[in-house]
Amino acid sequence: MAGPTQITQLQVANDSVQDRLILRIATQANEEIRVFITRRFLRELWPHLATMLSGHLAQRPTVIIEADSASPQPPSFEKPFRDDNPSYPLGSTPLLASEATLEAAGEGLARLVLREGRERSFNFNLNADLLQALCAMLRAASEQAQWEIKLDYDMARIASTTNSAPGKSLLH
Repeated sequence: MAGPTQITQLQVANDSVQDRLILRIATQANEEIRVFITRRFLRELWPHLATMLSGHLAQRPTVIIEADSASPQPPSFEKPFRDDNPSYPLGSTPLLASEATLEAAGEGLARLVLREGRERSFNFNLNADLLQALCAMLRAASEQAQWEIKLDYDMARIASTTNSAPGKSLLH
């Protein structure tokens, strides 16, 4: 996919048959992106997500938004995942994430790029609230899968396991 996508809903569920988590991302254009996340990939990705959340995205600016009926509705994570016959720009088979890039993407934003080797890729921007929601969903699905991975926000522990430059991380 070419550029960042406007996300309207996220869902992370356990696929016990595949022993993977499936991340479903719904967009404003009624598209759905599906990404498989393995136990190993989540274990490697988590410290970078937590570092971004407590680092670059922790100093988010205060923005006052006036109510305007013409502006799009903010993402909702309380409604059931919408399944209105979406299109699948990357195909209906989930992308098997094996590489990721996480970097600052401007004031209060981070860009996450998920890649399947040299094949398909998907990138999207996350603000602090969206990244927090994604992290909470990943933790809950990991617990449901009984993966027994320690997914915490302990920065001392994360710093000792992460040796990449701040602001941009490449995982594989």
